Amino acid sequence: MSHEPDFDAVTGQSTTGHSWDGIRELNTPLPRWWLWTFYVTILWSIGYWLVYPAWPLISSHTTGFFGYSSRAAVTVEVQALEQRRDQQAAGLKTASLEEIKASPDLLRVALARGKASFAENCVGCHGQGGTGAPSYPNLTDDDWVWGGALKDIQTTIQHGIRWTQNADTRVGEMLAFGRQGMLKKDEIEQVVDFVRSLAKLEPAKGADLAAGKAVYDANCAACHGEAGKGNREVGAPDLTDAIWLYGSSREAMIESVHNGRAGIMPAWSSRLDPVTIKALTVYVHSLGGGQ
Repeated sequence: MSHEPDFDAVTGQSTTGHSWDGIRELNTPLPRWWLWTFYVTILWSIGYWLVYPAWPLISSHTTGFFGYSSRAAVTVEVQALEQRRDQQAAGLKTASLEEIKASPDLLRVALARGKASFAENCVGCHGQGGTGAPSYPNLTDDDWVWGGALKDIQTTIQHGIRWTQNADTRVGEMLAFGRQGMLKKDEIEQVVDFVRSLAKLEPAKGADLAAGKAVYDANCAACHGEAGKGNREVGAPDLTDAIWLYGSSREAMIESVHNGRAGIMPAWSSRLDPVTIKALTVYVHSLGGGQ
């Protein structure tokens, strides 16, 4: 292998002096425009380091000559956005829920703000559009455990359901009749078959509905009513309709009676401001199931 630089006869260029198996490496310099571009980028990076935050220190970082902070810039933008929103929603602060619904201008602002808040806070459980999922209520139908009027919805949003951190939370309890030993296995099956008959669902073949009614009257009627129509004062659902939060199969109903149900909804009064709660109330009410 040769290391003596020379000139290539074909190209007329000098070589680096390196040669492998008779192949010589040309000493071809980079184009000047490329070199100058490279030098400019180096100068630009040095300027960037001086002007903007760049170098980490032990407990902070260099702030740069401009004192620029992307976080601070975003904070300013968010504050400006909040100010614009507050100006648009100024009327929502003093207006009642009924006045908001009656005013096209206020309603438009409330629906826009409520939709944004719903997407940020509620979609995870109630789904896009509020159609719900198993164990999460559908907000677009007319079945409301605690009531679907504007004031009812606002109270639920503010204080939640079984949310122990809020003293005014809605509290209702479906007892675990089987797990707590209040009903035997055959009694649970009997009452489930009776409830299925109330809801026009097929009971088990040969079910003793009279025995099931006796179990129901003794254990369930106090909350759900003698006819199974429910009681919104205690959050007891209507057992005669076709809407079942935890499923309408016989197995799902036996599970509900045996282990009880105690779903939780957070209280949003500690997370959302009163105007946003108003807007969210109006938006949920407008989804189709509001009463």
